[in-house]
Amino acid sequence: MGVFAYLADSSSLFYLINNQKNMKKITFLGMFLVAFCSQLVYSQQLETNAPNGLTFYGTASSPISSGAVVPAGKKYFWSSGITCGVADSTAKEGTYQRYGNTKVQAESILKNLLSTLKKQGLSFKDVLFMRVYLAPDKFMGKTDYQGWFDAYGQYFGTKENPIKPCRSTLGIAGLVTAEKFVEIEIVAVYP
Repeated sequence: MGVFAYLADSSSLFYLINNQKNMKKITFLGMFLVAFCSQLVYSQQLETNAPNGLTFYGTASSPISSGAVVPAGKKYFWSSGITCGVADSTAKEGTYQRYGNTKVQAESILKNLLSTLKKQGLSFKDVLFMRVYLAPDKFMGKTDYQGWFDAYGQYFGTKENPIKPCRSTLGIAGLVTAEKFVEIEIVAVYP
């Protein structure tokens, strides 16, 4: 009977562990799994060195970084949470057209943040961290995560900007008004 068959029964597991012959098998199996899994994780790690000295870590296939290292002595830029502006000033208050869907709102906010960063001598290549709040789209009846991901993908992890900042995306009950579905905060690091 194989090791995995023993693991299905707790009394067999006790026997397996307390049997001297099997301890060698368990030890070898454990060492093999640790070595294999750590090599698998390591081989998927992506390290991106940003122009401002930041180092981002994560998997190559992920749209965000798992972590980052900021060199000592760097100065930070912190934004407050920003929501979108009016997408169509001719649209009535309370209509979908007034602020747009999640993607339109996210694009508006990202353009606003980029403008703010430029005034500080920064760009999206300097962004270390993003915190994104998503509220349900009252017209769709659900939170549109894909709309947010699509807007984000236009600015980060691209050929023009390979930086993939650390990010938290939180689904929340609501924002300032029921017609606004996205709020974004960023932290950037000066060169």
